[in-house]
Amino acid sequence: MQVSVKTFDELSTDELYQILRLRSEVFVVEQDCVYQDVDNKDQKALHIIGSKDGDVVAYTRIFEPGDYFKNTSIGRVVVNKDQRKYGLGKEIMQASLAAIDQRFPNQPIEISAQCYLLKFYTDLGFNAFGEEYLEDGIPHRRMLKE
Repeated sequence: MQVSVKTFDELSTDELYQILRLRSEVFVVEQDCVYQDVDNKDQKALHIIGSKDGDVVAYTRIFEPGDYFKNTSIGRVVVNKDQRKYGLGKEIMQASLAAIDQRFPNQPIEISAQCYLLKFYTDLGFNAFGEEYLEDGIPHRRMLKE
C-alpha cells in the first residue's frame, strides 16, 4: 500500500471522490448507519490516504489540537472490506501516528473508537477513558495515547 498525506486543498477531485465513497461504503452502507459523513470538517483535516493500484483502500483524517477535540485527533479510520485481511488498518494508523509525530510532536492523541475495535487501538498504545456512549447509534469509547 502506498500512503500519502495531504491537506484538503492538495486532494485531487478523484481522490476526494474515492475517500467519500469508501467512507460511505463502510460507515453508512456496511454499518447500516444513516448519518451525515460530509460534515464540513474535511477542510481542516490532514488526510492520510492508503492506495493500491490507484484505488483508495484505507484512510484516516487528522486534526490539530482544538480543531475536533482538545487534543490532536484521528478519525474516520476506514479500510475497504476486501482489504482488511492484509493488516492495512494497522498500517494506515501507524502512518497517521507518524504524520502526527512529524507535525505535532509530543502531543497526546485522542480518538472516538467504536467499542468492538478497543483491542485494535489498545495494541497501538491508546487507553480507553470515560463511559461508553452512542455515536450515530454505535457504541463508542474515548481513547487517549499520551
